[in-house]
Amino acid sequence: MVDPGVLAFARGALPDPPARILEIGAGNGELAAALREGGHEVTAIDPGAEDGTGVERIALIDAAGTYDAAIAVVSLHHVEPLAESCAHLAELLEPGGVLAIDELDVARYDERVTTWWLHQRRAAGHDDHHDPESILQGMRDHIHPLETVITALQPHFALGEPVRGPYLHRWHLPPGLRDAEERLIGAGRLPATGARLVGVRR
Repeated sequence: MVDPGVLAFARGALPDPPARILEIGAGNGELAAALREGGHEVTAIDPGAEDGTGVERIALIDAAGTYDAAIAVVSLHHVEPLAESCAHLAELLEPGGVLAIDELDVARYDERVTTWWLHQRRAAGHDDHHDPESILQGMRDHIHPLETVITALQPHFALGEPVRGPYLHRWHLPPGLRDAEERLIGAGRLPATGARLVGVRR
């Protein structure tokens, strides 16, 4: 089931149906399916896509077509090659086309984040064979920080300021933890690791 907050963000940021939408890093296709049900024409891509999901198994750099808008939900931090892929994304969008981004920002992750996340995982019965430090280092070694993604997009898109918020409750945790995460962020005990922003194709 697609996260209600993600779907609300997508519907609010993307142009009205029947706009042509490219979804980057579409996973199992749940968001794409919800947008199609709402009348959008969606092409969903993901290099790790599985058969039967309605998602094409291709990387952003290999995508084709012409689109009115694109959306990337926690996916641009994995994209390689980043600069070339962002330039290609701009070529796929019509001038004035919208880019909606829902991301995590690994630069804001620290041991408070990974300790809290591991505690929630273990409380739910998962036996994770990692410690907070190794999770943090692994993410920093393999994920683009948000500022790096923004820098790659800026030559091609006029980007709004990121709106920071909770993300950890969506990262392989059981439902119902958003409020707890928001309270900890408000109290200064956790950083806001999520970010949403919207850009316009120059």
